[in-house]
Amino acid sequence: MVDFWSINTIAFNLMGYPMSYIELLGTVFYLWSVWLISQRKILTWPIGIVSVLLYMALFYQIRLYSDMLEQVYYLIVSVYGWWRWSTPDSDTGKVLQVRYSPPRKIVLIAAITIAVSFTTGALMSQIHLLLPAIFLEKASFPYLDALTTIMSFTAMWLMTQKRIESWYYWIIVDVIGIGLYYVQEVKFIAFLYVILLFIAIKGSISWLKTAKRQE
Repeated sequence: MVDFWSINTIAFNLMGYPMSYIELLGTVFYLWSVWLISQRKILTWPIGIVSVLLYMALFYQIRLYSDMLEQVYYLIVSVYGWWRWSTPDSDTGKVLQVRYSPPRKIVLIAAITIAVSFTTGALMSQIHLLLPAIFLEKASFPYLDALTTIMSFTAMWLMTQKRIESWYYWIIVDVIGIGLYYVQEVKFIAFLYVILLFIAIKGSISWLKTAKRQE
């Protein structure tokens, strides 16, 4: 049974790419969770947690420890989101409603996201000089890579609050991701981001319609 979760246990080959069971299931559960959140289904959180745990094990096996630690953030936020979406407000007695953040908060969060992204990008652009024993070569597209990572963190947090603008973050992340992964010739992941982009667009439209109905 342990062998089933190994990256060396291949489910099938996709255009020459060996797809392991753990990567296949992680991807399926991830896409399922994204589709569920576009439909405002609370099941998105437990499904997303399964995906996070699978990816965590995958990244550990291929020694991408930073990506593994990134999944810890998603795990914590997913647990919080599950609680947040299912717990009625103490004042109104109603569960969380879809809505935009106040304009000043939108600007503030966007400014913080950009600032942290720039700082992270600057660090990653020099990481091969700071830690040459670990990072043997200069990072590829350090600023864009940092931007998509930090924007993903922001988007995930906004999702837990059912903020509509979270979808705009995801759309930007997906568009950049398609380009980055295609240029880096990781075309399977680039295709995955195309699917995510369509779900994000659909999700933003769905949440906007829901917000209008609530008004």
